[in-house]
Amino acid sequence: MTGTPTTDDWGIDASWLDALDEEHEVAQETIEKLREIIGRPPADLEERAPIVARPGDSLEVEGGEVVCEDGEVRSIAGSLPADFPLGYHWLQSADGRRRRLIVSPGRCWLPEQRTWGWAVQLYAARSRDSWGIGDLGDLRALRRMAAEQGAGFVLINPLHAVAPIAEQEDSPYLPATRRFLNPIYLRVPEVPGADAVDLEEDAGRALGDGELIDRDAIWARKREVLMRIFFAHGGGEAFGRWREEQGQTLQDWATWAAITEEHGADWHAWPEELRRPGSRALEAYVEQHGAVVAFHAWLQWALELQFAAATDGMTVIQDLPIGFAGGGADAWTWQDALADGVSVGAPPDAFNSTGQDWGSPPLIPWRLRDADYEPFIQSIRATIAGAGGLRIDHVMGLFRLWWVPRDGTAADGAYVRYPAEDLLDIVALESHRAQALVVGEDLGTVEDGVREAMAEHGVLSYRLLWFEDDEPADWPAEAMAAITTHDLPTVAGLWSGADAEEQAEYGTGTAEEIERGRTSLLEHLPGLADDATPEQAVEQAHRLLAQAPALLLSATLDDAVGEPRRPNMPGAADRPNWSLPLPVLVEDLPEHPLLRSVARTLAEGVAGAATD
Repeated sequence: MTGTPTTDDWGIDASWLDALDEEHEVAQETIEKLREIIGRPPADLEERAPIVARPGDSLEVEGGEVVCEDGEVRSIAGSLPADFPLGYHWLQSADGRRRRLIVSPGRCWLPEQRTWGWAVQLYAARSRDSWGIGDLGDLRALRRMAAEQGAGFVLINPLHAVAPIAEQEDSPYLPATRRFLNPIYLRVPEVPGADAVDLEEDAGRALGDGELIDRDAIWARKREVLMRIFFAHGGGEAFGRWREEQGQTLQDWATWAAITEEHGADWHAWPEELRRPGSRALEAYVEQHGAVVAFHAWLQWALELQFAAATDGMTVIQDLPIGFAGGGADAWTWQDALADGVSVGAPPDAFNSTGQDWGSPPLIPWRLRDADYEPFIQSIRATIAGAGGLRIDHVMGLFRLWWVPRDGTAADGAYVRYPAEDLLDIVALESHRAQALVVGEDLGTVEDGVREAMAEHGVLSYRLLWFEDDEPADWPAEAMAAITTHDLPTVAGLWSGADAEEQAEYGTGTAEEIERGRTSLLEHLPGLADDATPEQAVEQAHRLLAQAPALLLSATLDDAVGEPRRPNMPGAADRPNWSLPLPVLVEDLPEHPLLRSVARTLAEGVAGAATD
């Protein structure tokens, strides 16, 4: 293997290794372009950037007074006492400098017992009562089903909010914010005050008659009814108190959401006077549009109530996307920390010969530090809140991100380094406080040292039957084990050939490439007769999965009902990605024969391991 790539003063790697350990040089033109975008950090950055440490650590400062979160003032002299409290504090040095001191336990919280659970694309899990899309009422029903089956968790797709405009973003992985939830997931009849208006529920339920999930029509219907409920009820004192407690963070989100309805989803295209949070013009706008701003804040209150009810009593693992929309609320709030002219993606690899561009602008590493890590902290804390678990999409992004120049292709990018040790310690602190487990999606090209650092910090690895060369019994224990993901074939789709046919239909590769990919995945599914049914293939795949000693075993509802279509097919722009409903309604899932078989197999696998 070639040695570690050299990294320059801007954090840019001059070369990179692909999945086959072949080294590729980054074009000098790309490096110069990224250096200009990143810029030079201020000369005193190292004297004012946050210190991230653990109790007992030596600090590279002489000492001073620390104002702790609870207001207590402690003196330190070069190192932290072993009993120093965890949390976000402020260090005041003798020369008057003030900088953030983040004290972390260094390891994430982990449950003691092995368990299994369901991976759910919530939008796809429709019921007879939901309005065209799986909602938080359906999540509550799924949680109850899982508990009755003996499962210990439910893993859900990102529920983060998108712009509340007529044309809704379909992908859960390109949200406007990673701090607030999407009101399209509200169960409208259960919103406080819903009994005060005519909901016309038949019209809402009729939205589920279509073959696809039509978010535009669903949001138009839900918004109209929710607005009527808000003006009839308003949330009362309970909402008023909650809104005051949330402070400026909620106000900024609600303000952004209100402006989008008038000026569009990209803040760059707004009137110039509205492009900066905190401006006087913005204050005037809020005064003039106070009711709409309050409506968007109220939606978040209703979401928090329903999410708490849906997750009560079970670990629900929320998914944190790698980024957010460049015109969205988080980009508006933290625009000074974002890189302009680039987006996040992935280099070419064995599964995508042209690379990928995910469309999200990256945070500039030194500017993230200069912002006291606040954009990262708020995103982790909000996504982990109230659920008991966090899955970090593309966890390698804590170490480095592939930056794609706007005027180039994904192959024209380069890796930019991030302060991984600090970021992992922040994740560990938030995990510890929430008593929430953390899974890192470490799939694809994973450089040396990443999985070791994850293990050191108690971040569970993510192991797939489709990817692993070792037998499931030899997989690591500190992991979540699964068969597939939302971007990869379902068992039924792979076994039947339906997925390969769909790939050919949407032109995601040549016939030879598609067949080669299918053959390589089928090698991970031994022990089946050639004439086995897709249902038998699903059962065999889960028997293999049940052999893994992983702390968490995860099965998708798509596999459990024999769905041949994967939720998302990367590179298939004309396909209705993220809009395919499950073929079985939520009420009918508990009695579905294949689903019951999968649940029984995984439960027996966990129970059998416990008695070994």
